[in-house]
Amino acid sequence: MLEDKIMADYKESMKAKDQLKTQTISFLRSELKYLAIDKKKEKLDDVDVLAVIKKLIKQRQDSISQFEKGNRMDLVQKEKAELELLKAYIPEEMTPEALKKIIDEIVVSSGATTMKDMGRVMKEVMTKTQGTADSKLTSDLVRQKLSGA
Repeated sequence: MLEDKIMADYKESMKAKDQLKTQTISFLRSELKYLAIDKKKEKLDDVDVLAVIKKLIKQRQDSISQFEKGNRMDLVQKEKAELELLKAYIPEEMTPEALKKIIDEIVVSSGATTMKDMGRVMKEVMTKTQGTADSKLTSDLVRQKLSGA
């Protein structure tokens, strides 16, 4: 499980005295712990862990753009390093072509024809791709397919 890998990496970074990696993973572990308490679970499944990691990645990307606007290159470098550490835990993103194929299959199997069916199609696509597809891209492709463009 992904949570176990994160814990092992945390221990390894502590032993190696890698301060940046230790701080980043410690913060990630904290967020995972909060989610586990929220969901009243002892261990989170990989989908939940990936959701937390993606949230933290988005925060880092937002921070980088803000620090660049403020000309704080020291903080930009730190955020970029943290971003790379977090990205190592997410699976490689699905290609748009593979995503289109999955969307086509789901639209045909569910009988979706109009934009009213978008929510149902999106739910099935996101379940099938399990965090390996970009949600914005998925939304755009589903919208394009259902609008007949």
